[in-house]
Amino acid sequence: MRVSRCRAALAAVLLLAGLALTGCESVRVPGTQRVSDRVDNPFELDGAASATGPSGPRSGVQDATLTAANGDGGPVDQLVLNTLSDLREYWEREYARTLPGAFTPVGKFLSWDATAARAQSPTFCRDSTFQQINAAYCGVDQSIGWDRGVLLPELIRKFGPMSVVMVIAHEYGHSLQDQARLNGMLTPTVVREQQADCFAGVFIRHVAEGDSRHFTINTTDGLNNVLGATIAVRDQEPGGAGDEHGTAFERVTAVQIGYTEGADACKRISREELAQRRGTLPTSFLPGEQETQLPVNRASLDLLTQSLARVFPLGKAPVYDYAGVSGRCSNTTATEPVSFCPSTNTIGADVPELAKRARDRDDGGLLASTVVGDYSAFVVFISRYTLAVQQDRKLDLTGAETAGLRAACLSGAFTTSLSQPGNDLRLSADDLDEAVSGLLADGLAAADVNGSVVASGFVRLEAFRTGVLDGDAACLSTYG
Repeated sequence: MRVSRCRAALAAVLLLAGLALTGCESVRVPGTQRVSDRVDNPFELDGAASATGPSGPRSGVQDATLTAANGDGGPVDQLVLNTLSDLREYWEREYARTLPGAFTPVGKFLSWDATAARAQSPTFCRDSTFQQINAAYCGVDQSIGWDRGVLLPELIRKFGPMSVVMVIAHEYGHSLQDQARLNGMLTPTVVREQQADCFAGVFIRHVAEGDSRHFTINTTDGLNNVLGATIAVRDQEPGGAGDEHGTAFERVTAVQIGYTEGADACKRISREELAQRRGTLPTSFLPGEQETQLPVNRASLDLLTQSLARVFPLGKAPVYDYAGVSGRCSNTTATEPVSFCPSTNTIGADVPELAKRARDRDDGGLLASTVVGDYSAFVVFISRYTLAVQQDRKLDLTGAETAGLRAACLSGAFTTSLSQPGNDLRLSADDLDEAVSGLLADGLAAADVNGSVVASGFVRLEAFRTGVLDGDAACLSTYG
C-alpha cells in the first residue's frame, strides 16, 4: 500500500507466537482464535466430504499400474502416477459432459531428478531437465513431466501430499484445454493458466466428495494446504513475465471457480472474463513500488482510518486507541493485535505487534509458505473497523459464520476501493496476495468480535473474494 499511491500491502498471515499475558483481562492472541466447526463446507458437497477427516493417499488401496520413463519407483513417483490414474478415470467419465470433442487421456509420463548430473538428465519437451525444478505439460507430445528430486518433495514437506495432487491436476488441465481447443494462438498465458487452475479445482472437488480412488481430502486443513501450495507458486512479480501464471488472488479465485461451479465455468475463463474480473485491481507494479512498503505505524493507520470513514461512513465514528488492546471490554474477548470493543465503540491496536505481521517469518526453502507485507497487517485492522460497520447497521457481532465472514467480505470490498481513483491510499499488486495468505494462515481478518473463525481457509477466502469482486452489498446478502 502506498500514500497517494499508498501500497495497501497488508495481507500476510503469520502465525505469530502469543505473548505471555498477565492479569485478568480477556485477550485472544493470534494463532489462538477459537475455531468454529459449524461451517464445514458452505458449498453443500455431496458424498463423504468431512471437515476433520484425513487428507492424503488412501490406505489399503492398490497402486496404479501406470509407469513413468526415467522413474525411480519411489514414493514420489507413485504419488504422481496414482494421481494421473485418478485424473484419467475422472475425466474419462466427465469430459464429454462439458467439453467438446473426444477425450484422449495423457499417456506419456517422464520423471526426473533436478539434482542429477547433466549426463543423467533426460530430455522433456525438447529441453534438458538438468536442474529443472518444475512440473509441466508438454503440448508437443502430449506428455506430463515432473521433478521428483526437489520440487515435489518440497511441496510435500510444506503442504502435504495433496499439494502434489493439485499441481498434477493443474498440468492435466492444460491437456484438457488443448483437446477442447479453448484457446487460440494469441490467448495470453495467464488465461491458459487460469483455466488449468480451474480444472484442478474441479478435480479437487471430486476428491472432497469422496469419489477419488486413491485420495481423500478434508474441507479444513486439507483444502487449506492445497490453496497454500497454490499461493506459493504464484507469480512473484505480478505482470512481470511473459509466462504469467497469475497472482495468488487470481490463482485461488480460479481454483475456487472450478471447485464451486464445475468445468463449464472453466470454459468461460477468457481474456475478456479475466479483464472484467480484474477491473481496477492492480496487476503489475508501478516504478519503485515493489521495494516500498507503507510503514505500519500510527501515521499510516490514521491515513487508513480516513479512507475507511470515506468508504464506510458511520453514524458514530469509533474511537482509536493505539496504546494497545484492552481486555476490559464487557462481554467481549479482545483479539490481539487489534480489537473492537462494541460497548465503548473503540478500536484498540498494539501497533508494534501489528507491525510484526508485515515481517517475513517463513522457514525458508524453495517455496514461501506465506506472502508477507504491509497489507498483512492493515487488512486485520480493516476487518476490526468492519465490525464497527456491522454494529452501526445493528448486526450481531458474534458468530464466525456470520459476523466473521462479513468482516472478511467487507474487508475485501474496502480493498477494491483502494484500487479506484481518488483515494489517498492506493492498492499495489501484491496487497491482495498478502491478504489471502493471511486469511489462509490464521484467518484473523475473518474473526468475529471474540476472535472466533471458521476452520476452513477456503471459506474465509471465498468471503474475502466475494467482497473484492462483488462489493459490500453482496457481503450483507451472502453472510446474513
